[in-house]
This record gives sequence, structure tokens and C-alpha cells, in this order.
Amino acid sequence: MADNDPKFSFMPLAKSFSSLDGKEVQELFMKWSMKGRLKAKMFTFDQCFQAYEKDKFGQDFFNNSEVVNALEVPSNSGKYNSLGTKASKVKVTSVPCSVLSMSFFDKLCEGEIARESGDVKKCFDEFIGDFTISDNLRQMLLNEDSDVFCEFNEKEREEFLFLLFSHICLGGRLCQYEDNIQPYLEVTKALYKDLISVQKDPETKALSILSHVFKVCCYDDHGDVFFPSSKLHPQNFAYLVVDPLKRTVICLSHVFGSCF
Repeated sequence: MADNDPKFSFMPLAKSFSSLDGKEVQELFMKWSMKGRLKAKMFTFDQCFQAYEKDKFGQDFFNNSEVVNALEVPSNSGKYNSLGTKASKVKVTSVPCSVLSMSFFDKLCEGEIARESGDVKKCFDEFIGDFTISDNLRQMLLNEDSDVFCEFNEKEREEFLFLLFSHICLGGRLCQYEDNIQPYLEVTKALYKDLISVQKDPETKALSILSHVFKVCCYDDHGDVFFPSSKLHPQNFAYLVVDPLKRTVICLSHVFGSCF
């Protein structure tokens, strides 16, 4: 097989995600300026997958006609159009995904970020990029010079669960922040559960994560980024979540902006 010959082929599946589509969560996404911009689409694929094939998998995925017609991206007019363009190059980066419990976030309410009640501790307003930092939660997420940034170490920050939580907390352009941390945790938990596949060891009964997660970025023939967006921004992101046993892949993407 030549390097440019596809190994994997894909077909879209009619899969709904309660963590994204439910009425209550849709109201939250509206408040956080993410409604209509956070998208998840599932596909099935036809070959066995190994993690070392991530680059080939990503290239085949974004060069597949079914994929580029099924994925949607926002236009300047406020409507969604199909991606429509095949990628000349795809950057695929492995994302650690090993956390099995939301106790991972217990430290949020054990220090200076939030109180035991979940109420987020406030601070004087600061501005980093497009974000207004008015509490210690966003200080922890964005400000490397803050006293609370080190509450999560570098390895913890690389975890897919932490990245999802960060994306949910930061929201879109007109995000209205929560005073209590609980809605962020609940939505993060539901989304993580929708995306990730786990398996149980038949002998030990211990759970482990089966899915592989990759952050992806697509480039056109001119070397310019076009997916998830032509603009680089921490809230413009796309992930592929691969279940090698069921041979499914979910593309989760978001483009920073206002709700449609």
C-alpha cells in the first residue's frame, strides 16, 4: 500500500449525545456561549486500529468524502456548512486519557479555587487574550503566574478530562461564568462518559479506558489551518476519540464565538 493510499474508510452514524443535546445542558451551553458551536459526530471505520497508526488514521479520516461532508463548521454568516475540504496535512497529537473518577477534581474545593460548597472564590479582574479572569478558577486555568495555577501539575493538565473541563469553563466569546463549580463538573462528567469507552478486567474487575484520544488540526494545500478553524485560539479545538474494539471514532470540535 502506498503511503497516500487510504487504509481506513469511514461512514457516519446517527448517534445522539445526551451530554450535548439535553434541554438543560443546552440552556447551559447558551449561557456559556457554546450552543451550536460544540459539535460531536460519530463514525464507524473498517480496519483494525493501533495507536501507532494515529497519523495515517487522521490523514485518512480528513480525506474521506463521507467525513468531510458530514462534519460541520460555522460560517461568517452564522450558519453551519459541511467541512467540504479534504486535508493536505493533518497534525495528530496523542492526548493522555487515563482518569476514571471525578475525584480527580476534589482538590478544586480543598484549596483557594472554590469553597467546600463549590462556590468559586473571586478575584480582581484581569484580562488574558479574549478572557476576563474574575475568579480563582480561571486563574488556575489561564494564569501561569497565579498562586493557584500549580494546583494541577503539568501531567494532570495534559489529561483529556482536564482539557474538557477547561474548555467547558472557558466557554465562548460571550460566556456568562458560573458562581458555583458544580455545573462545570456535571457537564464535564456527562460529556466524558459519552465520549470514552471503558472495559472491565474479567479477573480483577478493575476498569480501564479503552479509547484513544487525539487532538487534530487540518491544513490546506497552502499550509494554512482550516479545521477546526482558520484562527488559532485555545477554544478552537478538535479531538478524535477512537474506540478500537467497536471501530468507532467521535470527532468533538468547537469554534470560539457567540451562540447562533
